Amino acid sequence: MKTMALISLMAVAATTAAAPAQAGCVTGAVVGGVAGHYAHHHALLGAAAGCVVGHELAVRKKRQIAAQRAAQRAAAQNGAPPPHY
Repeated sequence: MKTMALISLMAVAATTAAAPAQAGCVTGAVVGGVAGHYAHHHALLGAAAGCVVGHELAVRKKRQIAAQRAAQRAAAQNGAPPPHY
């Protein structure tokens, strides 16, 4: 059990050091792998699914931030106050 906790801790440390574009996949893979391990010993399947889901969530977040910044730039150019979210 201590080995699993140490491996998980090292994976989280590696995730925080990963590039932002890959952070969604790595984070999802770590979470999916751990969940898959405890759910009928399907760690690899869980890691693959977690990578896909984590990447998709990271892309959605990136698009949302880009849309907010574009709205703020458009409001600044028109002289209107920025939108409040």
